[in-house]
Amino acid sequence: MKKIARFIVSVKKEMKKVRWPKKKEMIKFSTATISIIIFFMVFFSCIDGLLGLIVKVFN
Repeated sequence: MKKIARFIVSVKKEMKKVRWPKKKEMIKFSTATISIIIFFMVFFSCIDGLLGLIVKVFN
């Protein structure tokens, strides 16, 4: 039981050291992440469509 209590205390200490992002930073990071995901979604959809057309042509 002492190990668990010591672990929880150390976790609390470490969490106080964490620098959490501000709201403005979170919005910026979230927007960048979603934009990149959408870009790659469109990119791979186009590649998939092109490969599908190529397979149809040669079959």
